[in-house]
Amino acid sequence: MLLNYRFFYRIYYFIFLLLLITTGGTVGYMLIEDWNLIDSFYMTIITISTVGFSEVGDLSIYGKLFTSFLIISSFGTFAYVLSAITKYLVGGEYKKYFKEYKTIKKVNKMENHVIICGFGRVGKQVAEDLHSQGSMFVIIESNQELIEEYSMKHDYIFVNGDATHDEDLKKAGIETARGLITCLPKDADNLYAVLAGREFNSSVLIISRASYYSAVSKLKLAGANNIIMPDSIGGSHMASLIVNADVMEFLDIIRVQGNRGANVESITFEQLPSELQGKTIEELDSKKITGVTIIGYKTKDGDYQINPDIDIVVVPGSKIFVLGKSEQIDHLHDHYGIN
Repeated sequence: MLLNYRFFYRIYYFIFLLLLITTGGTVGYMLIEDWNLIDSFYMTIITISTVGFSEVGDLSIYGKLFTSFLIISSFGTFAYVLSAITKYLVGGEYKKYFKEYKTIKKVNKMENHVIICGFGRVGKQVAEDLHSQGSMFVIIESNQELIEEYSMKHDYIFVNGDATHDEDLKKAGIETARGLITCLPKDADNLYAVLAGREFNSSVLIISRASYYSAVSKLKLAGANNIIMPDSIGGSHMASLIVNADVMEFLDIIRVQGNRGANVESITFEQLPSELQGKTIEELDSKKITGVTIIGYKTKDGDYQINPDIDIVVVPGSKIFVLGKSEQIDHLHDHYGIN
C-alpha cells in the first residue's frame, strides 16, 4: 500500500509527534486538574493551537506550570513540523519519493530484464545499445544529478542506489533478471556486484567490466560469465584498423547494433517451432525466404562452429547464429513464429 511506503517515514514521524503532545497534554490535565477526557482533550487542543479561547476551568498552580510547559513544547514542535512539511512540499521532495515509488512498482512487474550497474561511459553505451534493440533494462546509479539529467532525455528506468548494496540489487529485480552487466569503475566494486548477483540469481547471465588483467580470474571465480576490458578492446580495435582496416570496418557494420547496419542474432533450439526442431542446417536455411544467412552453430557442449556444414542437426541445447539486416531478422521471426 502507498501509505506503507518507506519514503513516508517523515510524515509518520510528524503525526507521531502531534499525537504524543496531544496525548501527553490530555493525560496531564486529567491527572493534575482531575478533568474528564473531553475537557482535558479540549484544553490541550486550544493550548497547543494557541487560539486564545478561555480555559475549561480554573487552573491550579501545577496546572498553570503544566500549561506553560505544554505551550513551549508544542510551539517548538509545531514550528518544526510546519517547516519540515513546507520543505517537503515546496522543495519537491515528495515528487522524488513518488517518482521512485512508481519506478519500484514498475521494476517489481519486470521479468527477464537486464540490470546495468553504473552509468558512466561504458554503462551509457550499454544502455543505448540495449534500448536500440528493444530490451528491457534497469540502471543502478548513485549520482542523482546524472539520473535527473538522463531521465529528462530518455525513458530509461533508474534505481537511485549503489550496486554494491544487496538491497539496491534486489530493488532492481535481480531475482527475476536475465542479465547483469557491471560497469563500475573499480574492479573491487564489480567483483562484489558479481558475487551478490550470482548469490541472488544462480541462472542470471553476468557480464562484468574489468580494468586490470589481475581482476579477470577473480571475476570468473565470483561467477561472471564473461569479462570485458574496454581499454584493451579499444586499443586492439584501433591497432586492427591500421593493419586490417577494411576487415574491421566490415565487422563494425555487422556487429549487433539495433536498426543500424546488419545484425547477428542467436536462435536456440527451444525458440524454434516444434516442426523445425531436429532439422539440419540445410533444412533451416532461410536465405531464399527471409534473406538471413546461418553463419555459426554452437553445440550443446559449448563448442562453436563457423560456417557450419549443412548436414549438422540442430539438437536440444544448441544454438544457430544468423546474419542479416534488421528487417530480414524481423522477417525470420515472423516467418517461423520465433518470439
